[in-house]
Amino acid sequence: MGVLRKICEVLECDISDIVEFKPDVPEKVLKYRHKNTDMFKFIDLFAGIGGIRLAFEQNGANCVFSSEWDENAKKTYEANFHEKPFGDITKIEPDSIPDFDILTGGFPCQPFSMIGKREGFNHKTQGTLFFHIAEILRVKSPTSFLLENVPGLLTHDNGRTFSIIMETLDDLGYDVKTSVLNSADFGLPQTRKRLYFVGFKKSLKTNFVFPKGRGKIVGIGPFIEKDAEGPSISKRLQESYIFKKDDGHPEIVDENSNFPVKTLCASYHKIQRITGTFVRGGKTGLRLLTEKECKAIMGFPMDFKIPVSRTQMYHQFGNSVAIPVVAEIAKKMISTLTR
Repeated sequence: MGVLRKICEVLECDISDIVEFKPDVPEKVLKYRHKNTDMFKFIDLFAGIGGIRLAFEQNGANCVFSSEWDENAKKTYEANFHEKPFGDITKIEPDSIPDFDILTGGFPCQPFSMIGKREGFNHKTQGTLFFHIAEILRVKSPTSFLLENVPGLLTHDNGRTFSIIMETLDDLGYDVKTSVLNSADFGLPQTRKRLYFVGFKKSLKTNFVFPKGRGKIVGIGPFIEKDAEGPSISKRLQESYIFKKDDGHPEIVDENSNFPVKTLCASYHKIQRITGTFVRGGKTGLRLLTEKECKAIMGFPMDFKIPVSRTQMYHQFGNSVAIPVVAEIAKKMISTLTR
């Protein structure tokens, strides 16, 4: 019994917990993990440039597998994490994925977004990608998961899409909670609402509660770079198009703006398609957000490397997650698993 006592000292449990452990319910092991949270392993699906990974690593978790199909996003991911994600998730054999505790993924929002074509599960490719997540959950049976999407998913196809997802996750044996959280409530100078799914194995009988944020709204002003040169918006484009649009006008900000900016979209670089945020300044009096400003409104560290073009940079940040929001969710998830 001496060896068992030593094991229990490390796991912070009673000997009876070890003796009565049943191998057919391995998820219970997590309830007796050591409080050193780097023992928690997660996988990063639909990884993009690694926003979710950053958030979980901030909480001591260890990424053991990543997947992303976009080549430009993979370049940025590799530049920052020194590993190239696996490509097409439809080509992944779930059994080949290393064992892990938490599945994470911001599965493609384009088919469900109000900005996109709202094709949902009728889309020939992206519409069915959720079911590859479900297959990995079925085969690997991790204790928990975090999924992220746009709020429009709640009402897509009169709520049928959301219902299918929830029914699938329930059938896989998970208690699932959802919440729409706004990055502006978590200290970021951007209004960015996203839908989050958090699930735990039903046998764990958890009581997860989503974080509420910090309450105080932060304005964009302090994050605006002083005397930044570009990228400027030409006078011709300003006069001939931007301020003559019938479907809305851009939001103009400067160092004195005390409100959060609009959501940074993946199409931000396409001037003709947006009514987003422009900054007063630059050679022409009006410019787009700089790299540092994009990092600030998304919560990325300033030393995060961007090895791609400016156009790709906007696309990648626009498709990423708000780091502080996911970090708070990750903190709550790990806390739930270590109780």
